[in-house]
Amino acid sequence: MPYLLIVTVLWAFSFSLIGQYLAGRVDSDFAVLVRVAIAAACFVPFTVWRGLPRRLVGGFWLAGALQFGVTYLCLYRSFTVLTVPEVLLFTVLTPIYVTLIDDALAGRFNRRALLAAAVAVGGGAIIRFQRLEGDYLLGFVLLQVANATFAAGQVLCRYLLTRHPTDVPLHRFFGHFFLGALVLALPSFLLFGDLSKLPQSGVQWGVLAWMGLFATALGMYWWVLGSTRVDAGTLAVMNELHVPAGLVVNLLIWNRDADLPKLLAGGAVILASLLINRSGRRAAPAAQVPQKVR
Repeated sequence: MPYLLIVTVLWAFSFSLIGQYLAGRVDSDFAVLVRVAIAAACFVPFTVWRGLPRRLVGGFWLAGALQFGVTYLCLYRSFTVLTVPEVLLFTVLTPIYVTLIDDALAGRFNRRALLAAAVAVGGGAIIRFQRLEGDYLLGFVLLQVANATFAAGQVLCRYLLTRHPTDVPLHRFFGHFFLGALVLALPSFLLFGDLSKLPQSGVQWGVLAWMGLFATALGMYWWVLGSTRVDAGTLAVMNELHVPAGLVVNLLIWNRDADLPKLLAGGAVILASLLINRSGRRAAPAAQVPQKVR
């Protein structure tokens, strides 16, 4: 779980940086493309092209297309019809998708993991619930697609690594993940990108570089690695921690107003969901990636 906690902190800072320096100022398709391109540049030079299971390689391309293709295309577009509180509210459903998709791939139904995910969703809703206004149905649909594809991508990586073990270290084939993302990110920018909204300052370029290297390249690598060391219920709950973490970062650095009682109450509920999940786990450890892959 340490890897997942580290990435949660990285992504908490990312939300604040995007809102402070990029949102509404830099074209969203260009921002996604730069993030993916930087991440791909970090891993592709080390990428192995032969000797890997075909299903593993194809699955990583698919996972990348889902998590950094479909997910972010839908997420950024939801901001055109939703307020920021509404976006945060509708993203709290991700843990449910993680649990259901993991159960579907494993051919089982884990009631304890689903309960833990549902409790985590409740904690996120307590923190971010706002009265809905205006036309939000389209935004809700877009975000549910984003939630489902983000969940599917991370569960698929976890499933592939545990079902198709290889002696090749993970960093030697993780470039396939970001190449899959480029398959959608590049055409999306070419078709829908707004050239009048390219970065105009060194700060904006710096934020994009930070996002590409740390939040995207290292963040996704550590998240996938960490997902193989926990059970599905814990992974689902960890998908909810970005809400309180993001609010804390925003409060401490930019002094944004936050409802502290709701933040504490929601955070306590999310932590309780971890305890619920752990209380139902059997003695057998979570499926892990073979030592050499790590």
